[in-house]
Amino acid sequence: MSVSFLWALLVKAPLIIGSTIVMGTISVLTSFFDPQGVRQHAISRNWAKQLLFFAGIKMRVRGLEHLREGRHFVFAGNHLSLYDTPVVLACIPRQFLFLVNIKYVKLPFLGTHLRRSGHFAVDPDDTRASLKVLTDAARRIQQRGLSVLLFPEGRRSRGGLQEFKEGVAYIAIQSGVPVGPFALKGTREVLPVGSAHVKGGPVELLLGEPLDPAGYTLKQREEFTALLRERIEALMRQLETEHRESREAA
Repeated sequence: MSVSFLWALLVKAPLIIGSTIVMGTISVLTSFFDPQGVRQHAISRNWAKQLLFFAGIKMRVRGLEHLREGRHFVFAGNHLSLYDTPVVLACIPRQFLFLVNIKYVKLPFLGTHLRRSGHFAVDPDDTRASLKVLTDAARRIQQRGLSVLLFPEGRRSRGGLQEFKEGVAYIAIQSGVPVGPFALKGTREVLPVGSAHVKGGPVELLLGEPLDPAGYTLKQREEFTALLRERIEALMRQLETEHRESREAA
């Protein structure tokens, strides 16, 4: 048994679990006095930063200049690890809600936090219910001026980019809110799919130019989804090229 594994098991894991319990409890209690979720989001960002610190992640974030002040977005990117959400939450300075699998909302402790925070629960096996959730998300981000985070692959990938679902396009077109595409690199190494061993290391988050849904109709969401996938693939290639060139220059 390696030293790094023991460190992750005996030090990192208790810190991560303890932070999640403490910050989640504070968030739930705050929800009774915070109808707009502003303080809850601040608590969640603090929790996410703690998780990055405990894991030993060294962040590099670029592209924040694309986020014009006062605008809200539908953020969408590749999905590599359970650590993707804390990374985005800690590094993108916007108040946003998540679309999460309904199985997480049913969990005893985490589910309470997600429900009290107003996040959207999606049942991937119920198309009609999922469509209703997407419509509600589009309405709420319009009314409250919030952003929303989705991973259009629908699940974590073990290899390259998977086929995209059309939820991002649906919400963007329905609400008229631009999509903020991003690419992540390094989170798979921090916490691989199927592993409980949290490792440290470099993680990169690269945001691209927003995609404006103006001119698209809901019937054209497949076309918009294809364009979004191309943008995210391009950002991923940029990160891979930079990483390869950095290794060659070393």
